[in-house]
Amino acid sequence: MADLIFKRKIYEEMSQWKKTFNGRRALLIKGARRVGKSTIVEEFAKKEYRSYILINFAEQGKDVISLFDDLSDIDYIMLRLQLIFHTDLYVRDSVIIFDEVQLCLKARQAIKHLVLDGRYDYIETGSLLTLRESVKGMVIPSEEKILEMYPMDFEEFCWALSDTTTFGLLRTVLKNLEAIGQAAFRRLIRTFRLYMLVGGMPQSVAEYLSTNNLKIVDEVKREIIDLYEADFYKFDPSGRASHIFDSIPGSLSKNTKRFSLNGVLRNGTSEKKEEILMRLIDSCTVNIAYHCSNPDPGIALSKDMDTYKLFIADTGLFVTLAFKNRKFTENIIYEKLLDDKLSSNLGYVYENMVAQMLVGSGNDLFYTTFPKPDSVHKYEIDFLLSRNGKLCPIEVKSGRSTVHSSLNAFIAKYKKLTGCSYLIYPRDLKAEDGIIYLPVFMTGLI
Repeated sequence: MADLIFKRKIYEEMSQWKKTFNGRRALLIKGARRVGKSTIVEEFAKKEYRSYILINFAEQGKDVISLFDDLSDIDYIMLRLQLIFHTDLYVRDSVIIFDEVQLCLKARQAIKHLVLDGRYDYIETGSLLTLRESVKGMVIPSEEKILEMYPMDFEEFCWALSDTTTFGLLRTVLKNLEAIGQAAFRRLIRTFRLYMLVGGMPQSVAEYLSTNNLKIVDEVKREIIDLYEADFYKFDPSGRASHIFDSIPGSLSKNTKRFSLNGVLRNGTSEKKEEILMRLIDSCTVNIAYHCSNPDPGIALSKDMDTYKLFIADTGLFVTLAFKNRKFTENIIYEKLLDDKLSSNLGYVYENMVAQMLVGSGNDLFYTTFPKPDSVHKYEIDFLLSRNGKLCPIEVKSGRSTVHSSLNAFIAKYKKLTGCSYLIYPRDLKAEDGIIYLPVFMTGLI
């Protein structure tokens, strides 16, 4: 399992960084713990450079860390690194990796001087969780190109299953708005349900490929959740960050229009609660969707910072977290998803999955609600995107129903502002009456 190296899309972005900047900027890859940052960076170093040095600040002793106390003699620093790591460095053909850079503030501060020196490339990795804490009192290096890394998306999951052709087909049928076909659709939706259960954390995917046992995969996911919650306690010893994290599946299951921070955290000032929430978001373990009360193509300008929904960044972890305090055999989501019997009251799993896929393809999350005529109830658009100066409303269905009253009401209300409208559901692709009925596994292609 440890030897599995998965193909990741971020590799191409890293290649573009190397080609474009040619040493004039360091690369900082940030994201949640266990998304595969260290693995992909070392793989990139092996393939793209003559030599590399990997400095893992979670493991290094004072002999390495103390080198960054004095930057007046970079020649000496490089000489010492070569001796300590028994590696020769070559001008413009070697890279030095600062892994878990948040643990060594001086090393990150040194980036400005090291980049200016120009001899080698530099790649940093770290989690936002601790990067936020580590930047206090320092000037963020402007000589950094920042990339964010997410859990494996569905296309990367297919690559891990040795399927490298499917998404070429999916891009073609979406472009032409053609049906996928019954046989291909059945195969893909079955694989997608498996992806929802396993998730996109490389360790979980590797365990599935090694064992074909979802019980063991669930144990791996529990270990990752435990790791996250141990991290939360580092910035919030009160445990309130963990409480927010644990409450997300329950909040979504109630089909509420917003996440109630005060309902989850009874004690503490509003300012302190918001600070904890922001740190949790910075950890990249959760995704946030802001409410827009007055939708406009400049959607970020109309978001309500006080009204939002929260999602778990990886749906595989979400499935485990929803039954965190119960045995694997009691987690009904596994059986119901595999058997295609996910009831409507478990539709929040699909909603979390769509949120993950939209974020993974580079979108910020927004949603909107608006009153129903002569009713105290409201229509809700699950997600709202901005494309080419138009609004693209998205309604998510977990079952076979294609009723979309909220989508119809939105199109009627905001007709001049509406572009492509999507109903995302677990059925084949079709376009009808100005609405694209999109198979859920194609969400990332929007």
